[in-house]
Amino acid sequence: MARILVVDDEPGLREFVGDSLRLDGHDVVEAEDGRVALKRLDERGFDLVITDLRMPHVDGLTLLAKLKADQPEVEVIVMTAFGAVDSAVAAMKAGAFDYLQKPLGGPDELRLVVERALERRRLLDAKAGASADDGLPPLTYGDPAMAPVVSAIEKVARTSASVLLLGETGTGKEVAARAIHARSDRRARPFLAINGAALAENLLESELFGHERGAFTGAVERRRGKIELADGGSFFLDEIGELKLELQAKLLRVLQERRFERLGGTRSLDVDVRWIAATNRDLGAMMTHGRFREDLYHRLAVFPIRLPPLRERKGDLVPLARALLARIGPSVRGRVLTLGADAEARLVAWHWPGNVRELANTLERAAILAERDVIGAGDIWLEAGAPPPVEAAPPSAVARPLVELERDAIVAALTSVAGNRRKAAELLGIAERTLYDKLKRYGIE
Repeated sequence: MARILVVDDEPGLREFVGDSLRLDGHDVVEAEDGRVALKRLDERGFDLVITDLRMPHVDGLTLLAKLKADQPEVEVIVMTAFGAVDSAVAAMKAGAFDYLQKPLGGPDELRLVVERALERRRLLDAKAGASADDGLPPLTYGDPAMAPVVSAIEKVARTSASVLLLGETGTGKEVAARAIHARSDRRARPFLAINGAALAENLLESELFGHERGAFTGAVERRRGKIELADGGSFFLDEIGELKLELQAKLLRVLQERRFERLGGTRSLDVDVRWIAATNRDLGAMMTHGRFREDLYHRLAVFPIRLPPLRERKGDLVPLARALLARIGPSVRGRVLTLGADAEARLVAWHWPGNVRELANTLERAAILAERDVIGAGDIWLEAGAPPPVEAAPPSAVARPLVELERDAIVAALTSVAGNRRKAAELLGIAERTLYDKLKRYGIE
């Protein structure tokens, strides 16, 4: 199913095109002229626009130019009256995919051109997705510790549930996110990713939601955010624990209402994305201390998946090292390098606090140091000062009743704001009335 916008000032023709495409299962929106079409394009994303060339207010060529400037990924088919082929040719030179002559020959002719345009869109999306995957290793090479992870990914991918990926830095959370997208019914749609720790807060908000012209200094033109660009596909938000509370609140609204506004904008835009978030932080502790919203956590953690660290999946280590080195060797030395048995033994003996990322860096150093095409143990330079892994306490040793955690969180919030109940409620992400009720329930003075 594709999202298609049909633009024509003739109601009969507009309805014929719309009804024909709806019978094929497409989501069709109609607009009576170019001005209304621009409004519809502001409100949501489309895969394909079918537009007449001659219309009042905003004609088809102007609409096409605006589309190719703002949303170049959208395919456009123009419709033109018999004898006005020159205008259609001009439209194709300006970026239209194809044209249809009025009166239309029938639904079969329409469907043929539409399917060709949508197939081109699918191929371009697939190519973009493939290039984005370059350099990412497979999720696992068969270690038993990864079997529950693979099973969970297979099951949740077939749904639209939000997923929260948990694990140490470098355990492959983005690889897992892409695996979920690739196995879902959204795989033909975009996969967009952003790292919550990689950008300053003001830049991050613009990257997420986009902005209107003049929204801030330097905003010289409208820009669509990554959430908007991911419409219909999957959105991966890495390092979710790094977001400030204000941004968490804005993100919560998108998850709840599937609507948002660009920075500096007043118009609400609809968006349909599959949310995948990841963190290496203890969100439970952050909620207790009022640094992460509980309501946002429950929206994201519909289906949590923990990725084990590399030291817990040693069966993957040597195959993964070989695969990484097969990519690193040609880029660093211009030829394929291999690992000697002593080098592999040295890799297996290490505890890898930095996980896959540390392994890749270690192999790149080894490729630089090695004087032969076979890397030996002497070429493997490990971070001797790295601390040994700290094993987490078993759940039974740290589990506490939820009412105790909630009471402690309320007391901590009140203490941090010198008893100001309004500010405490804001920190906790709850209404002030709700806070009053909880104070009474727990007997907190």
